[in-house]
Amino acid sequence: MTSSRGIARLLPLALLGVLQGCGDGGVQEVKQWMDDVRRQTPVKVEKISPPKTFTPFTYDAKDQPDPYSPAKLDVALAKLAGKSSSPIKPDLERRREVLESFPLDTVKMVGTLQKPGLNYALLQVDKSVYQVKVGNYVGQNFGIVTRITETEVELKEVVRDAAGEWTERKAKLELQENQQ
Repeated sequence: MTSSRGIARLLPLALLGVLQGCGDGGVQEVKQWMDDVRRQTPVKVEKISPPKTFTPFTYDAKDQPDPYSPAKLDVALAKLAGKSSSPIKPDLERRREVLESFPLDTVKMVGTLQKPGLNYALLQVDKSVYQVKVGNYVGQNFGIVTRITETEVELKEVVRDAAGEWTERKAKLELQENQQ
């Protein structure tokens, strides 16, 4: 056992000696070969193409109205309203109500309240609950509440048809039951 320990100690020293003997001659040959190749290889630099000339674009329509401005849309809608033969049209001059900023499909009916002579519907949007009565507006299509029952809210919306004419359509919000 003592001889195997001695061999185990001498083996790394022997390997180190072998590696030292191989190192110097091979490295010098490789360095010499790399220097020869560098001297014999011609340096070739390709000419860079000239940059493209920039021609600035001149915007000639700066004196014309912006095609995306809300003012231009209002003018176009006013022209359409003047040509319309339909007596149905929304009141665009009135002050908007809170629930008119939400699409109708995001509004849920969650209950009703009854006060003497007046019914209120409780409508929920996200986590907020609002009270509405007949005559209030709901939804983005000028929907006015026409009737409130214990199970639903009926609306009359004023929308444009394919020809650009204002038309009425009925909509309703039904009571959403809690599923727990």
